[in-house]
Amino acid sequence: MRAAPAGVFVDFRVNQRTFGGQGFAADAPHGRHAGQTWYKTRAALFADIITNPPTRTEAAEFLEDPPGESTVAFEEMKHGFYTIMAAQFFSSLADNALLIAAIRLLQEMREPDWMQPSLQQSFVISYVVLAPLVGAFADSMPKGRVMLITNAIKVVGCILMLFSVHPLMAYAVVGFGAAAYSPAKYGILTELLPPHQLVIANGWIEGTTVASIILGVLLGGVLVSPKVATVLLAFDLPVIDTGVDTPPGAAIAVIMGLYVIAAIFNKFIPDTGVDHRIVNRNPLYLLREFAHCNALLWRDRLGQISLATTTMFWGAGATLKFIVLAWAAQALGFDLSQASYLQGVVAVGIALGAVVAARYVSLRRAVDVLPIGAAMGIVVLSMILVTSLPVAITLMIAIGACAGFFVVPMNALLQHRGHVLMGAGHSIAVQNFNENIGILVMVGLYALMVRAGIGINTAIMLFGVFVSVAMVLVMIRHRSNQAQSDSLHLIGIDRAGGGR
Repeated sequence: MRAAPAGVFVDFRVNQRTFGGQGFAADAPHGRHAGQTWYKTRAALFADIITNPPTRTEAAEFLEDPPGESTVAFEEMKHGFYTIMAAQFFSSLADNALLIAAIRLLQEMREPDWMQPSLQQSFVISYVVLAPLVGAFADSMPKGRVMLITNAIKVVGCILMLFSVHPLMAYAVVGFGAAAYSPAKYGILTELLPPHQLVIANGWIEGTTVASIILGVLLGGVLVSPKVATVLLAFDLPVIDTGVDTPPGAAIAVIMGLYVIAAIFNKFIPDTGVDHRIVNRNPLYLLREFAHCNALLWRDRLGQISLATTTMFWGAGATLKFIVLAWAAQALGFDLSQASYLQGVVAVGIALGAVVAARYVSLRRAVDVLPIGAAMGIVVLSMILVTSLPVAITLMIAIGACAGFFVVPMNALLQHRGHVLMGAGHSIAVQNFNENIGILVMVGLYALMVRAGIGINTAIMLFGVFVSVAMVLVMIRHRSNQAQSDSLHLIGIDRAGGGR
């Protein structure tokens, strides 16, 4: 058996074991002593181990049966984690329903087809432009408050859409809120939970997110359908003239209520006790610091692999949403409402893959899922052969399952390395910056193909080949890194200092 790397024994595992009669897990959740920040707790636990070291027999038994990273029960999560899941669910539910409503609004305005993928670009542009600032903003106050403020910004975007502002502009405002929301949403996990629970936490968060995607696209499709839209438009408030007189407008009004529900949950997200003081508020300083953090994560041997992987995944996933809509219309004769249901089927597959990954893939084995990403591109290519609904549903689930199983461990690894290197909020901001550049580029290329009149089958072939080739290149890079020196021992080592 290979010896455990220095630092990992103390930093990664003491929370789940009892050594020398010291029951750390019984002191507080995750072994944290009451009233202590995480780094003070690490020092206290280290002192306990030094003064009460394990016997040779206890140490041998521990190494033979280490605590399973992927077998920590969901019930062991802090109660605040459930509140985060609920807030994320309703906010994501609204985001996905709003996209379908915005597409329907563009169709009513008789805008060209290429504007539909451009909606996604207008949404994510804020993730790229504001990336140097939103990480510091997320780290400047309790993240529950950040999520509350940014949900309010999303409501403003919905109001603008109702008041006849062009959907591309209004959806950009919603994207502005989402850009500031995301670092808080994911960053709070690294503040609330220890490293060995990140894969499980990400599995549940991604599972919840995917459930909201499934229900969101279904809800969006239902809200813009003629029957439901007629019922909604027939509903009037006494005395007040809402000005809502179109099916997309009625859908958007309902979606605003979902953001309000998410905001209510945001109010109950606990403060993790992390220091939220910002060292410097100067934008130029923040820009330089962001550039440093971005370079730091790309130079890290594990960070670059996980960041390249998730960047490709989110770019591909955003593009696939629009490919599925166009493919369903051509291959199956579906309208927007029906095609949105197929997007939900893909999300079902993602949920299945995410749950399986959370159950069976530990943080230390995250890089083992890289071949699944390459396989996903090959599965996508088979879309051009499908003409029947049952086969289409099976294929969409298979594509989604590959994606879910693949992205959850990679996302957890990226969050962990980012948290170790620079802090939660800054790490997620860097992640969002790169991933949304991927979305801008890939969705932009697809929009150009649509504008140029390239057929959907050709677009699918180019898309599938790109995904597979990109993942093979990432795998080659990882093997090259490992040939130079083993970097996997860094997984599970926590930060040496306090949170930002």
